[in-house]
Amino acid sequence: VQLQASGGGLVQAGGSLRLSCAASGRPFSRHAVGWFRQAPGKEREFVAAITRGGGDTAYADSVKGRFTISRDNAKNTVYLQMDSLKPEDTAVYSCASRPTILSALVTTTPGEYTDWGQGTLVTVSS
Repeated sequence: VQLQASGGGLVQAGGSLRLSCAASGRPFSRHAVGWFRQAPGKEREFVAAITRGGGDTAYADSVKGRFTISRDNAKNTVYLQMDSLKPEDTAVYSCASRPTILSALVTTTPGEYTDWGQGTLVTVSS
């Protein structure tokens, strides 16, 4: 699967952005998807993940209640709605996917994802 992330930009603290992860190639509906981010000088960290059917999601504690992950398999796209943004959310956000069985649970581990898209920069000003 080839992944293309988009939707990043500059926003003031308290604002919102919606990131998109568009997929092409193998059937996207058979892939779980995760969002990860990496801030300057820091390690990559998990943000959110969703199962292939969209029935289960997981969030990092730092974004829980502010970010929402969703997917539209008909459009081969996963979204990350980011509300109440904070300066500490500033990072390059990347999406990743992995093929799974229908009953698979979400995973927050980057090493378990097989396909990665390029990142999109999110900058939150104070």
